[in-house]
Amino acid sequence: MKIAIGCDHVGIILKPTIIEHLEAKGITVIDKGAHGEQRTDYPLYAKAVADAVVSQEADLGILICGSGIGISIAANKVNGIRAVVCSEPYSAKLSRQHNNTNILAFGSRVIGAELAKMIVDEWLNAQFEGDRHQKRVEMIAALETQP
Repeated sequence: MKIAIGCDHVGIILKPTIIEHLEAKGITVIDKGAHGEQRTDYPLYAKAVADAVVSQEADLGILICGSGIGISIAANKVNGIRAVVCSEPYSAKLSRQHNNTNILAFGSRVIGAELAKMIVDEWLNAQFEGDRHQKRVEMIAALETQP
């Protein structure tokens, strides 16, 4: 499995911990930046990770900013992306099971490292259930083609 990861200058605090956690599980990580604490704009990294997922360079993506909100909104502007911002594991799990999310976002000002790892694990371990949820995911995708 390959996961693209990106963050802004605020998310840089958590990114190395998440990369290390993923690599310890044998997951290949594609780091799309940022690479330092210099002030930067989260939409740049949301787009980079979203593009990696849509192009299938990566299977999934993880985004980190201060709250997770802005970076997830930006990622969701890319057709084919279903990004979710989560601050606890249960919602992360359900987002994969019911919505087949392909990007997970969270905030470094909202959660700590251990909780972030728990959220990542629940999200990665969950599987899309399909069935009645498939129709809804298709309805979401159809919204992307409407004017």
